[in-house]
Amino acid sequence: MARPDPRQAAQAAALSSAMAGAVDLSGLKARAEQRSAPPARPAAQPPADGAPGQAPTAGSFVIDVTEDTFQTEVLERSMTVPVVVDLWAEWCQPCKQLSPTLEKLAAEGNGSWILAKVDVDANPRIAQMFQVQSIPTVYVVVAQQPVTSFSGVQPEEQLRGWIAQILDALRDRMPGIAEAEARGPAEGAAEPVPEPEDPRFTAAEDALEQGDYDAAIAAYEQILAAEPANAEAQAALSQVRFMARAESADPSAIAAADASPDDVAAQKAAADAELAGGQVEAAFDRLVKTVQRTAGEDRDAAREHLVSLFELFAPDDPRVTTARRALARALY
Repeated sequence: MARPDPRQAAQAAALSSAMAGAVDLSGLKARAEQRSAPPARPAAQPPADGAPGQAPTAGSFVIDVTEDTFQTEVLERSMTVPVVVDLWAEWCQPCKQLSPTLEKLAAEGNGSWILAKVDVDANPRIAQMFQVQSIPTVYVVVAQQPVTSFSGVQPEEQLRGWIAQILDALRDRMPGIAEAEARGPAEGAAEPVPEPEDPRFTAAEDALEQGDYDAAIAAYEQILAAEPANAEAQAALSQVRFMARAESADPSAIAAADASPDDVAAQKAAADAELAGGQVEAAFDRLVKTVQRTAGEDRDAAREHLVSLFELFAPDDPRVTTARRALARALY
């Protein structure tokens, strides 16, 4: 079983609160509603539609979606489980690297999430709705709203962790995830290869599960003392440090910081409170503005705190890339 990523716990609140994405899917939904429903395709049927007592097949979790079937296959399904929309084209070589990996992971997911493949050449309105700039681009749709995305080819393990993060953040509010996970492996799905346990990480994770942030931080610091370049430990340490701060975050810190715009410590505390409450863009914007109006050590402190918050998210998270550009403008 793969080791849980502390990033999943730190981001759960932010992802769960980000149900209203910037992409408007209502136009495509309305268009689909005006058309008669197309004939059902066997591969597109939900697992529950199979014969009684028959296990769903791995292929039933990977579907081809068109403009006509977008509502039923993406929007309606997204009310039960997350739908990962893979926007691709036949001529796109990177797409041919990414899609098979997503298909493999969808089969392993056993219906806890659905992979919806969209040929952008054949379905340009879907590409327009998602504001696709390049392919491959992947969106996650939850409750009929896109909540996160990335572009380009990603390694399998990174994709696996990304999907695990999404499922962990949404499991409590989407019962279909747990129901799918409770079933046995889908027919034709390959069993995941167990990952060897690292006792050092196990100790850190055990401490984290018990809520002992100091012990978890010490465990990750010990790993980094021996392996300064261990990226997993570095990321985990950033996550746990924020989780410790977020647990004691005071919502009143936001009003206090607004009343004292030159108090960098207050701005840092307010940004933590905003991020803990799911106000990601507000937290980033607050610290960018603090960098703009300060200098010297104060500016460095605000910048370093903002960069530490970036580490809580995937590098290609659009909120991070937008804030990084704003930070660069503020500095230079």
